[in-house]
Amino acid sequence: MTPKLRIALAALVVSLPLDQISKLLVDRHLDYADRIPVIEGFFYLTHVRNPGAAFGLFADGDATFRLAFFVIVSIAAIAIILSFFRQLAPGDRLSALALGLILGGATGNLIDRLTRGEVVDFLHFRLWGGYSWPDFNFADSFIVVGVAILMLDLLASEGEDRAGTESNEPNA
Repeated sequence: MTPKLRIALAALVVSLPLDQISKLLVDRHLDYADRIPVIEGFFYLTHVRNPGAAFGLFADGDATFRLAFFVIVSIAAIAIILSFFRQLAPGDRLSALALGLILGGATGNLIDRLTRGEVVDFLHFRLWGGYSWPDFNFADSFIVVGVAILMLDLLASEGEDRAGTESNEPNA
């Protein structure tokens, strides 16, 4: 097993069960629309459902079309993630970690859509000025962290490429 596969599978094996178990616990222990303060005025555990995409986009569309659309988009996203993974060098652990996290998150939300028709969200933050960040879940967090890791890795490798190019240029 290559290092990239080992890292990606580890990320998937941790992220997907953590996401699904957390949603199961929310379903079992919180009534819909409940809100439990963890840090009063800042962080709450909630139980909400999101039939749409990020920030509730497309939540008001036709339910049958919306579900089919999001399932197709999720499957396409998973296929793209797997395609990117195949192109990684065998030792590219950081990108493999990122793609494993993104895959775990995408799969977790796809499972929600297939089993519940919508995504369970339960993490709620109130920010400065009373602004409430839209509720989200661990799958969403894994996707965001994975994308951030990919972006940082890309920026770092681009910086290394430029530094290598600049050091090879003749002095004027």
